[in-house]
Amino acid sequence: MDYISRGEAETEALGCRLAAVLAPGAVVAYRGGLGMGKTAFTRGLARGLGCRSRVTSPTFTIVNEYEGTVPLFHFDMYRLEDAGDLFDIGWEDYLDRGGICAVEWSERVEEALPDDAVTVAIARHPEQEDWRVVTIEGTAPF
Repeated sequence: MDYISRGEAETEALGCRLAAVLAPGAVVAYRGGLGMGKTAFTRGLARGLGCRSRVTSPTFTIVNEYEGTVPLFHFDMYRLEDAGDLFDIGWEDYLDRGGICAVEWSERVEEALPDDAVTVAIARHPEQEDWRVVTIEGTAPF
């Protein structure tokens, strides 16, 4: 399903709405270039999961953990070579903890993702530079 986001607040709101339909243990696989709004979407996801901490990009830490009604594990795969590196940091342990795993640059570790991962692709709108097209697959429209 495609959604149009006219700014960061709307991108966050979409993340919050997605959180309401995710089951514990779900994996959200992001696709989209630099500056497309993946972290903004994750801020909304965190809010929808009851996380109160400030959400930041895990580019240098690889994973940030946020406590909420359901925990959120926010991964950034940009600096990893491949899925082997993901397993080295305990990917399977995160999957077993019953939280939501949000994975930026998921295409770098595609073979490690479960088949039922929800895909969130964020791209620039073809006609409006500041807008985004957010495509969500793997869950019912909301």
